[in-house]
Amino acid sequence: MSFEDRLKSVAAEVDATLDGYLDADTSTIEEAMRYAVLGGKKLRGFLVVESCALHAVPKNEALKAAAAIECIHAYSLVHDDLPCMDDDDLRRGKPTLHKQWDEATAVLAGDALQTLAFEILADLNLPAESRVNAIRKLARASGKDGMVLGQALDIAAESATAPLSLDQIKRLQAHKTGCLIEWSATAGAVLAGADAGPLQAYANALGLAFQIADDILDETGDEAKAGKRLKKDADAGKATFVSHYGLEGAQDMARALVADAIDALSLYDAQADHLRDAAKFVISREH
Repeated sequence: MSFEDRLKSVAAEVDATLDGYLDADTSTIEEAMRYAVLGGKKLRGFLVVESCALHAVPKNEALKAAAAIECIHAYSLVHDDLPCMDDDDLRRGKPTLHKQWDEATAVLAGDALQTLAFEILADLNLPAESRVNAIRKLARASGKDGMVLGQALDIAAESATAPLSLDQIKRLQAHKTGCLIEWSATAGAVLAGADAGPLQAYANALGLAFQIADDILDETGDEAKAGKRLKKDADAGKATFVSHYGLEGAQDMARALVADAIDALSLYDAQADHLRDAAKFVISREH
């Protein structure tokens, strides 16, 4: 099975798991939650499933953990698209949630997705210590010391009097994007009570490569394929990895980070090949 087929297969399994938690007929909020969370690449969920496979976490529990991180990711996108933040009209080629419904529904659906993630993790059929550890780490990765901090730094950058330095960009993206990728890639080790060090090194390199690739796509991508508005950073005069390194320099840096990510998996055998392929995918994707 090719990597693309494997990614699609896992995405379908994660969507099926999420479908079990959301009843489209119950309320507008649940309908909106389904609209936000179903579909898409499910890359973070894929990382969870593959890291769990490395540590013999049962497949059903791995899929639930994958569903949890996709709830957090979807909530972050719903809120990020709001007029008070990035003010976007399109996401994955569809109207953003606040355009499909309204801003209040978008806020509430995002809130509900966030809390559902922790409910799912709390109900995993795994030892209590593993569940609590995963919940604690996800709270930190998605909260004031993680993704929320990154979003706040991003908003502040839009009104800054001078473009961010390279170190400031790295800090912003390590929180806004990297923290959830780190949680995803290390989830298997955390849930198994194993050493997460190698997967954390992998995730650190992968997360930065992912964001550099996003900056490159914002400059060179096709909006029809991306399913969202591009060139936003350039139009806003925001500093990015491309503005600092140039297009070729950013591409070289992304490739070097992918090599670092793959090297971090040297302790694992061929069972980690899907994670190696994921590292290559993040800089070759078109959206």
